[in-house]
Amino acid sequence: MSKVNPMLSISGLHVAYGESEVLHGLNVDIAPAEIVAIMGRNGMGKTTLMKAVMGIVPSRSGSVTMRGKELLGLKSYQRVAHGLAYVPQGRMIFPAMTVQENIETGLVVTGTRTVPQDIYKIFPVLLEMKARRGGNLSGGQQQQLAVARALAAKPKVLLLDEPTEGIQPSIIRDLARMLRRIRDERGLSIVVSEQVLSFALDVADRVLVIENGEIVRDDPRVDVDEAQVARHLSV
Repeated sequence: MSKVNPMLSISGLHVAYGESEVLHGLNVDIAPAEIVAIMGRNGMGKTTLMKAVMGIVPSRSGSVTMRGKELLGLKSYQRVAHGLAYVPQGRMIFPAMTVQENIETGLVVTGTRTVPQDIYKIFPVLLEMKARRGGNLSGGQQQQLAVARALAAKPKVLLLDEPTEGIQPSIIRDLARMLRRIRDERGLSIVVSEQVLSFALDVADRVLVIENGEIVRDDPRVDVDEAQVARHLSV
């Protein structure tokens, strides 16, 4: 689906682990301030796509641009400096550090040392717990912390890999609301990889389905055929 001046453009992306190709010439455009959910079963390429865009796994060929600037060939930290932020599957917070210290690790690329107050406005629970160790938070609170840390870097594009994993349903709804609020207030683009269809429909403007390393569906939220997508997600 072509867009005028996409914020993030992935084209012809081929990624392989050794001889085994996982992504076969993937093409995705993400518009400014758009939330896109990429759905698919485990092993279909969702995490590989995230890691390739972030520069954690190398790409064989293709292009990943942000606002027209080519990112392939840049190290992960350089991509962060260009406005890309990533919350990996499993959240990967620092359990021994306090909530505030965790968020401060996201400030490195901005050259500031103070956590912006609007982050605590979005995540009031983190303000209450800012002196608590990250490892003592619930799964949902850790996910909020991981997103807050990513936002501290002032990204233009936020990548979230399976954000609902291990989180109870009521918190999943809160997370969807929170991500839409972040998009509305900050105008950033958000890409979530996901297996929970209700969350994807709650949060996304557009739902893509990845199967065997290729995009097989790409529908605006209003046109999503839930039964069709569910079939792609069932084993």
